[in-house]
Amino acid sequence: MGKLNEQNMERKCAMESKKRKDYLSWDEYFMAIAKLSAMRSKDPSTQVGACIVSNDNRILSIGYNGAPNGYDDDIFPWDREGQNLETKYPYVCHAELNAILNYRGSKKDLENAKIYVDLFPCNECAKIIIQSGIKEVIYLSDKYWNSENNIASRKLFDECKVKYTKINLKQERKIEIDLK
Repeated sequence: MGKLNEQNMERKCAMESKKRKDYLSWDEYFMAIAKLSAMRSKDPSTQVGACIVSNDNRILSIGYNGAPNGYDDDIFPWDREGQNLETKYPYVCHAELNAILNYRGSKKDLENAKIYVDLFPCNECAKIIIQSGIKEVIYLSDKYWNSENNIASRKLFDECKVKYTKINLKQERKIEIDLK
């Protein structure tokens, strides 16, 4: 190795030792944005956020679960139990759907993108993710893993070659944001 390369390596090593060590990984960063987006949800029981990211780690879109545009969320049926038409389930728009619909660029940009979600997608969202061209799902929780909807999601993802991975956190983090 030449003298110039040795000097560059020494300088790089000296600079790296000064670099902050506790910064967020890309996965932590994008999942944190999904979690922050979920805080916009007015659902009293389940808040979900989503963040769509390009291959070069650029945020393409975000979304959270909520009432459809134009539906007054003060009169929206937020109940989880009761007659189906009196619950939130036939009406609420999921975070993944909203993130995909919120995207204002070319549909081509979603092809091969990743979506970060704090809750594993249901089968309806899995179909929307597949149809949009997104090829990877990174999720935080799969608390409904044994439900028929989530079993169907995994079958859809497997058949359509969409990778899904539980986020690999080196450590659990509590992130505080001070808006003072």
